[in-house]
Amino acid sequence: MSITQSRSLPGDSISTGILFGMGAGALWGTVFLAPELVRGFSPLQLTVGRFLAFGLLSAALLAPRWRRVLGQVAPRQWLALAWLALAGNGLYYLLLSNAVQTGGIAMTSLVIGFLPVTVTLIGSRDRGAVPLARLMPSLLLCTAGAICIGWQAIAMPSSGDVRQQVVGLLCAIGALASWTAYAVGNSRWLGRLDKVSIQDWNLLTGVMTGAQAVLLLPLAVALGAGEHSALAWAQLAAVSVGVAVLASIGGNALWNRMSRLLPLTMVGQMILFETLFALVYGFLWEQRYPTQLETAAFGLVVLSVLSCIAAHRPRSP
Repeated sequence: MSITQSRSLPGDSISTGILFGMGAGALWGTVFLAPELVRGFSPLQLTVGRFLAFGLLSAALLAPRWRRVLGQVAPRQWLALAWLALAGNGLYYLLLSNAVQTGGIAMTSLVIGFLPVTVTLIGSRDRGAVPLARLMPSLLLCTAGAICIGWQAIAMPSSGDVRQQVVGLLCAIGALASWTAYAVGNSRWLGRLDKVSIQDWNLLTGVMTGAQAVLLLPLAVALGAGEHSALAWAQLAAVSVGVAVLASIGGNALWNRMSRLLPLTMVGQMILFETLFALVYGFLWEQRYPTQLETAAFGLVVLSVLSCIAAHRPRSP
């Protein structure tokens, strides 16, 4: 996922932008389903597979203008790309995959659904940000939703193993923290870019993520040596390439198109589509309806994000 700046345009651009946002959410939601499709593999193997594919695709897209782009990237920016690749891709997906396999798709997607709120809270410390007092309704709703998710995980674990659910919840919270750090850092770096385009910055992040995945490849292969058949490895490769194309390339492209069509106050709200589609995919995969606590948690997530957006709207004099 990536966050970019947006601007408001008149006419049908709002409805078109919402459609792009829905499309991005539908594609990003597949990352929650991928760990279930290849459950026999560890989160490390899933992470390495996905981001090897993402790195190769990013390098292929950059290849025609690689020398020109390379000359535009300063040493400090390479260090930033390395950190952003780790926080926003490698570490994030490692924790998310573990959360899905131990705690389930529904719980994980609900926790990640608080991303707009956590990013806003950190941004509230910046100069000229909305006062924290105006964010209190969003904070209270966020807390209530977190309580619902925690109670669902501990009191009524879907797997019957409370310890496993707690581990999944902690991994989901870690993934939320990791991607929040990425979102804030990436947004600030995007604001300082002068020579590198936003799309090239995303592709460079993909190349750096792929390089980090190469370093982990021997460990991932060693951990799975002799445990999987050739067919299973082929299935992992297919899922990795599919998620890289759908989520990392296609989802980011639709999100960037949406960011140019919608006003900034609507961009954060569009992240809710990822949570919604991830929940739908999860319930279809598990062949069940949401519980009352899951329904309440999703409602509170939506209200928390909407109240957060409302707090940022300019007030009439």
